[in-house]
Amino acid sequence: MLEDHSAAAPSIAPKIGRQPGPQTPADWPAGYPQGYAVVDVETTGLARDDRIISAAVYQLDAQGEFQDSWYTLVNPQRDPGPVWIHGLTSAVLQDAPLFPEIVPELSARLADRVLVAHNAMFDWSMLAREYARAAAVAPVRQRLCTIALSKELDLPLPNHKLESLAAHYGVIQEQAHHALDDARVLAEAFRPSLHRAAQANVRLPLLSCQPLTEWSDAPAPRAHPTGSSYRPTSWRPARKRPACPYPNPGRYEPGGRLVQGMRVAFSGDTSVDRELLEDRAVEAGLHVATSVSRLTSLLVTNDPDARTSKAVKAASFGTPVLDEAAFMQLLRDVQPAAPTSG
Repeated sequence: MLEDHSAAAPSIAPKIGRQPGPQTPADWPAGYPQGYAVVDVETTGLARDDRIISAAVYQLDAQGEFQDSWYTLVNPQRDPGPVWIHGLTSAVLQDAPLFPEIVPELSARLADRVLVAHNAMFDWSMLAREYARAAAVAPVRQRLCTIALSKELDLPLPNHKLESLAAHYGVIQEQAHHALDDARVLAEAFRPSLHRAAQANVRLPLLSCQPLTEWSDAPAPRAHPTGSSYRPTSWRPARKRPACPYPNPGRYEPGGRLVQGMRVAFSGDTSVDRELLEDRAVEAGLHVATSVSRLTSLLVTNDPDARTSKAVKAASFGTPVLDEAAFMQLLRDVQPAAPTSG
């Protein structure tokens, strides 16, 4: 059954107190969102075919004030993965609702709000996939990553871990890797960041969310020798694709068309699920590269100023850079590869 912890969950207001910056609606930036859903999910792993096993949502108003909280376990209908991290065993999850059963309540908590998460691309991708499996549409139109917001505010953090952001604001973690407590910690840390941003009239790093409208489950993972199907790898594992059948025509010319065979690399957060975006590029006849080199035709990123390794290499090589929206537009009309002489 769903567990509503709104009464038991601690109020975040007393812990963080009055924050610097605008304190009345009249002082608040007019373009800021009207409400937020701070989300955390625990999962069976980090890959495309992994599942959500618990979810929590803290609802905040336009100025980050606590409104409500909610938490539920979810039966993933498979191995629960790294139990030593999240503590949720098969026995604990066997009577939990399936994801399609929580969709109405979860959707009500997310609707008309900006989804806030720490590494929001991951939480949004997991939610979008679960909704697609359930033949439903997530009512999320925008997301905000607190890592990106910390960068915008230039917070003096040693790294981008949640515990570092929490420590910066004096927020105490009570149970790490428990979705409800992680969401509480993030909500408490997000509010002062939001007020700092409002005080300086900083543009919030909002990204659009395009729900998945297509889904096909990957083959079931082979069991780990120990009996667990959990694979401690990147949440977006490398996938073997057939070699691009077209020769590399060189770099993309700004203002021109994409040409079949061009080597395209992706970096950073994307609105469209990254694997779906890569699949569309491959279907158009492009070569999806996992790294940037002198042979790369184009880097697609929504944050060209980010100091990611790919962005740094692209700048050093003079590789052209496009944002996701422009790339998606160009995908509609990719120029065929030049015929080979023979």
